[in-house]
Amino acid sequence: MSYQPPSRTRFYRDKRNGKFMGICAGIADYAGFDVTLVRITMIAAIFLSSGSILPVYFIAGMVAPDRPRELDATNADEKEFWQSVRRSPARTARDIRLRLKDIDRRLGDVESYVTTENRTLAREIEQLR
Repeated sequence: MSYQPPSRTRFYRDKRNGKFMGICAGIADYAGFDVTLVRITMIAAIFLSSGSILPVYFIAGMVAPDRPRELDATNADEKEFWQSVRRSPARTARDIRLRLKDIDRRLGDVESYVTTENRTLAREIEQLR
């Protein structure tokens, strides 16, 4: 059996940041919402559904895997990037493509500047000899 690295686009229970089973903290991390907002929404859902959502919560708590520690060492930009991937993979891919095109264009400009003969500079160097 080969080692499968943890997926950044999968839902995990976040027990380290959670209060009870880590489901709300996992939803907040997965969707990019504030965990307090998710907890308030969960409490409202419990009251509005007369508690019928509680079995779903407990089943999710038993079925969802714990968040791997390898995913904890991310900075805010990286965390925001992976949340945008989960929200809209196609849009994120398009944004990455546009960034790479811009980098390629800028590299082309630098290459053009470096490889183009600068006649004024060449003339000044020749005058110095």
